[in-house]
Amino acid sequence: MQNSTISGTLSRSQMLGERTLSGVGLAVASICTIQVGAALSAPLIRELGAAQVTWFRMGFSALILLVWIRPRIFAYSAAQWRAVVLLGLANAAMTFLFAMALQRIPLALTVATEFLGPLFIAAVGLRGWRAVLLPLLALAGVVLLVGFGDMSATDVAGILCALGAGVGWGSYIILTKRIGTAFAGLEGLVMPFTIAALVLTPFGVATLGTPVSLGTLAMCFGLAVLSPLIPYAFELNALRRLSQGTFGILMSLEPAVGAIAGYFILAQAMGAAQMAGIGMVVIASVAAALGEAKGRA
Repeated sequence: MQNSTISGTLSRSQMLGERTLSGVGLAVASICTIQVGAALSAPLIRELGAAQVTWFRMGFSALILLVWIRPRIFAYSAAQWRAVVLLGLANAAMTFLFAMALQRIPLALTVATEFLGPLFIAAVGLRGWRAVLLPLLALAGVVLLVGFGDMSATDVAGILCALGAGVGWGSYIILTKRIGTAFAGLEGLVMPFTIAALVLTPFGVATLGTPVSLGTLAMCFGLAVLSPLIPYAFELNALRRLSQGTFGILMSLEPAVGAIAGYFILAQAMGAAQMAGIGMVVIASVAAALGEAKGRA
């Protein structure tokens, strides 16, 4: 009897370990795909504009999910509809403002500035010195990334867009956790993507100029699969396997991965001060996530 109890405990522990490991793998894969996708989309955003590229990518993602999942929308409860609408609005704001920022400032600065949103949300739940020091440390890191030279109006607009995307990102993390518990499989992603695409439609249509070539549409389709479709699916399943604190720690790698993608794909080199700035944002985020996890324990 004792042996069977011990065996059962070990089996449960092993399953929990495997579940956590798979969650970590999904989160890391999400980070890599979303940053590579952002780097690859940057030239297209500068060519067509943020509104068009974001609309095409979100629209293609929604169409793929609608055909694949075929959601049972008439069976949704009021609470489920409220969750998908809120996530759709947050998703639209986050992706559009991120693309607007990427059109104006480097990828590393865009990601690090956007990351202030989730960090400040995490800091709200902290107590003592962490609640004050960690946001200040991250802000100092962004200042190092920006540099001390004169900034043009375009740079200021880009940073404001990245900050707005950060608010959307923080909301997205909270709402995705709720979606993961309210829906089975990937069904929770279908309507948020569809709502986001509908919200972005007026902006995309208003900026349409000359007819878009089939090659450009094919590129947008490929980017839609690479980012946001794949990473968001990975994140949704990772959040089902990991605590919010562990997920936050892993997401702290995002600014560093963004800097690497910007360097290798877009040839956006950084100096020592800017690399230190990235490090400060990552350290602040890890410390905030650890403090949040400790507070929940």
